[in-house]
Amino acid sequence: MTERQPLRGLYAITPDGLAADGDLAAVAAALRGGARLVQYRDKDADAASRLATARALRRLCRQSGARLLINDDLALALAVAADGVHLGASDGDLAAARQVLPAGCLLGASCYGDFARARAAVAAGADYVAFGAVYPSPTKPLAAQAELSLFARCRAELGVPSCAIGGIALGNAPPLLAAGADMLAVISDLFAAADVQARAAAYQSLFEDKRREFTKPATV
Repeated sequence: MTERQPLRGLYAITPDGLAADGDLAAVAAALRGGARLVQYRDKDADAASRLATARALRRLCRQSGARLLINDDLALALAVAADGVHLGASDGDLAAARQVLPAGCLLGASCYGDFARARAAVAAGADYVAFGAVYPSPTKPLAAQAELSLFARCRAELGVPSCAIGGIALGNAPPLLAAGADMLAVISDLFAAADVQARAAAYQSLFEDKRREFTKPATV
């Protein structure tokens, strides 16, 4: 199990079509750029391919000191000894997943724009909740938009980290951090970049800038 670190920063979600026997260089570049959370998401590959790819990503994340989560597939997460699983509304019972996950594994929950769902997810054992789409998303073009006020409310009322997802790009990310998001889940703007490592580093810099803003000494 990778050493636990605060859930904060760039959350890299793999693009469709990733293959274990193909080029994982883009994921490695994102990790070099500072991503410490990777989510393996693939809705179309067969079970054998998903298993092979998840194992390859697990090795890569271990080498980089990052954590790998599996999207919507608890059995696969357990099979590859991933660092956690992320479940949507129709992808399994959160409380049941919490019971079978090994100690220290992360459980994330998609809560869309629904704060009541987020409250229930935390009660069921979720370590973090994701709200989105925060912007129009090419991955889920029909997704309803989540209000940015959800992030501050999550921090104040639920006490768990929150993740923003949906249509995030480097240029529209700062308002999400200002609203209180702890993590930014990014697919297209990260992996379609000409220089994935530099793009990941640019996202991480946003979080460092925000941290310095909070720790800046008050002027008299």
